[in-house]
Amino acid sequence: MKLDRRHLLLSGAAAGLLAAAPKSRDSAGEAPAETPADKAFAAHLDMLAGSLLTLWPEAATSYGLDKGARAGLMFELSDASPSAHRQQATFCADQLKSLTAFPDTGLSPRAKLHKQTVAYALQLGAEARPFDFGANTLGDAMNENAGPYVVSQQSGSYSSAPDFLDTQHRVETADDADAYLARLHDLARNLAGETERMIADAGKGVVPPDFILANTIGQQQAMLKVSPAQSRLALSLARRTAQHRIGGAYGERAQNIVESEVYPALARQLDALKALQPHSGQEAGVWRFSDGEPYYAWLLKAGTTTSLTADQIHQMGLEQNRAIEARMDGLLKSHGLAKGSVGARMAALGKDPRFLFPDTDAGRAQILSYLNQLIASVRPRLSRAFDLKLKAPILVKRVPVEIQDGAGQGYMNFGSLDGSRPSIYYINLKTTSNWPKFSLPTLTFHEGIPGHAWQGAYLTETGRLPLVRVLLSGFNAYVEGYALYAEQLADEIGMYDHDWAGRLGYLQAQQFRAVRLVVDTGLHAKRWSREQAIKWAMDATGRTRDAMTSEIDRYCASPGQACGYKVGHTEINRLRDKARATLGSAYDLRKFDDLLLETGPVPLTVLDDVVDSWIGDGGRHEL
Repeated sequence: MKLDRRHLLLSGAAAGLLAAAPKSRDSAGEAPAETPADKAFAAHLDMLAGSLLTLWPEAATSYGLDKGARAGLMFELSDASPSAHRQQATFCADQLKSLTAFPDTGLSPRAKLHKQTVAYALQLGAEARPFDFGANTLGDAMNENAGPYVVSQQSGSYSSAPDFLDTQHRVETADDADAYLARLHDLARNLAGETERMIADAGKGVVPPDFILANTIGQQQAMLKVSPAQSRLALSLARRTAQHRIGGAYGERAQNIVESEVYPALARQLDALKALQPHSGQEAGVWRFSDGEPYYAWLLKAGTTTSLTADQIHQMGLEQNRAIEARMDGLLKSHGLAKGSVGARMAALGKDPRFLFPDTDAGRAQILSYLNQLIASVRPRLSRAFDLKLKAPILVKRVPVEIQDGAGQGYMNFGSLDGSRPSIYYINLKTTSNWPKFSLPTLTFHEGIPGHAWQGAYLTETGRLPLVRVLLSGFNAYVEGYALYAEQLADEIGMYDHDWAGRLGYLQAQQFRAVRLVVDTGLHAKRWSREQAIKWAMDATGRTRDAMTSEIDRYCASPGQACGYKVGHTEINRLRDKARATLGSAYDLRKFDDLLLETGPVPLTVLDDVVDSWIGDGGRHEL
């Protein structure tokens, strides 16, 4: 890790936007004072947060923290070089040693929760040390991006940097524009570092399957066909400096960097990808690597924050798929749809003109408008499930065309801590045929409200978690499990009471997550082929080949991540059922749901402890 001016500025800079930890309230609603040990421990966590921001300057920008003492972060991207990648496991091990050496004596339960959560994350990062290839660092795990390949159809600087610079790097002053140009220089260096790592990985036998290479190559070729002047990287800066009347020909300067540095580095990466093709095959699972079994076990731990085995997860998926399919069968039959398998009937429903938007720009605009309507319609009902009052502003956008071939079908970027940027809900509109109308409410409740945007709003609006917990908020099973639970809440608060097709869409989405357990473990532990996984998913869910191909390819590039959704959802429901049965008349759904958010992203093992403590307190105290 570099020790430079930026690091020195950050090492003591946790004031301002760094809020104190949330505290347990007694039955009268008063928050107890911090203990002296809590204050000392908070200072320790502040220093760790500063170190993480040094590693991840993009996070500072994403959360609006690249100001004041942290302004230097705006000028850099995370280091993608081989040496920086190797050092991250050592960083985690060293920080874990320092954290665990801090005594528990005198710490409040809330401070112990922070310690337990942060320790789990650092342990996960340290345990990645044997897997010195691909994208297997703490940062990758916290961004749901861990996987065997440095660059794929959905990962790598070529894919992430243009959207990050366009939508998250602010350009309001000349300094902001200078920082943008500095990051363009860093982008070229990162592309070169990734290429070096790809070549080294190939020497270890880690080569992406042919279909991932083909997709990635196609996306990079399409990017290079766009003139530097018309590239998103150049146009974004030109547009925004003109908007704010910032002189200095920044658009031309960005164009020059793209032409002289970024495109040549991207072209070299493209050549390296092409050179891998003769060494690539059709096998998709990580089982084919020399350390494939322990590696997949680590990926499942990162994805589920449990010790569940691939066999256990596979069986869970089969059982839940059957249970949800039975519910769907009954609902379909009640509306006169009784012939064929559930998957076949859902496939036919997905082609019914009643539910389809035109596959045109006008149809895409209709989808975006409909999503905004759904968000507006759910807001008045949130008080049925939560006492928390959050604003949770959301901007709905289409996935950028240049990355839509490899991007997920829908995803959310949290808003900034300073409130300057709302959460952004992206939907992939490569084709509208993937989105029959009945499928869109559940996607929106998952990504938006009461799902990820509501989840993120607690982090960004309340300031009740220490900064290190915000930076280490990517515990996949909690984050995605909660979003599935939010889909369930939408049903429970009446969003489908007059929309039988929408309820089918909700059940189809839940079933799809059970299917993920089957196909992910099938690919990486049971040696399924890509085509076998695609066909199994299509037959089970009735979703299109295009949609299922995109999803299966995602699991090939990011093994284990897709397993977190249903594992997390299952655990949250188990804990809710336990709370309701134990507390009886004292149980309050709104207090339970608030507890989930106030706990913040944690490993599922930690969430279990939190809910048990809450139950033991009679469901009265708040975090």
